[in-house]
Amino acid sequence: MAVSGVRFSRALVASVLVPLLAAACASKGDPLITGSLGNLQAASTAADAPLLNQAAALRSGGRDAEAISLLAGPASKPGASKGVVAAYGRALAAGGRSEEALAAIRRAHDPARPDWKLLNIEGALLDTLGRMDEAQQRYGAALALAPGEASVLTNLGLSYALARKLPEAEKALRQAVDAPGATPKTRQNLALVLALQGRYPEAEAMALKDLSAEEVAANMRLWKGASTEPKPVKAAAAPAAANAVEDDDEGLSGLSLRR
Repeated sequence: MAVSGVRFSRALVASVLVPLLAAACASKGDPLITGSLGNLQAASTAADAPLLNQAAALRSGGRDAEAISLLAGPASKPGASKGVVAAYGRALAAGGRSEEALAAIRRAHDPARPDWKLLNIEGALLDTLGRMDEAQQRYGAALALAPGEASVLTNLGLSYALARKLPEAEKALRQAVDAPGATPKTRQNLALVLALQGRYPEAEAMALKDLSAEEVAANMRLWKGASTEPKPVKAAAAPAAANAVEDDDEGLSGLSLRR
């Protein structure tokens, strides 16, 4: 989601973004990661498959705590595969344990074989911890490995939004919308960024590409209300990690609208 251009405070941004993040997470999957777990299994071994499949099944059923318990032991063993460690990081993120998730994802990195998906996940986790500058660096590194990747561009745009840099957010999200693999969520994220800049006709036209007139009207009321809301006295913390990771390659920082 976005925030900049028209000086939005962090608290106002959070008040707009957190509900949308919650809606995005209404789909089954992690709260704070882009890139699918299946893709990350390339870093695991054939022997890991049953464990990873079981953990994925638990998470898809909303049983994050059980997935964490299942993976904690194997992920902590010396020589654990990067795929298992990464899966553990995803489970921790899904359970809202962002700091621990970040540590696990960093352990999964192989400097000799950098993985844009892990960099993207790390960026999303940093965003949920309010460390947007660091997150944007990770997205830049991911894009160097996967130029034009829609999920990374989406996360970058959302990170800029959280940092109250709406023009930069719009630029990144427009690139994401034009990239192969762009999803309806990406277009809705762009619509929100346009609305937060007060460009309501453009926002409405973008939103109507995927949503019904009734849904768009409801969103426009929300967005316009956010634009006119008085500036809060106290800044709020960044959105919770549980709203930034997804298992479906739709791109994350995962702040998007439910269709």
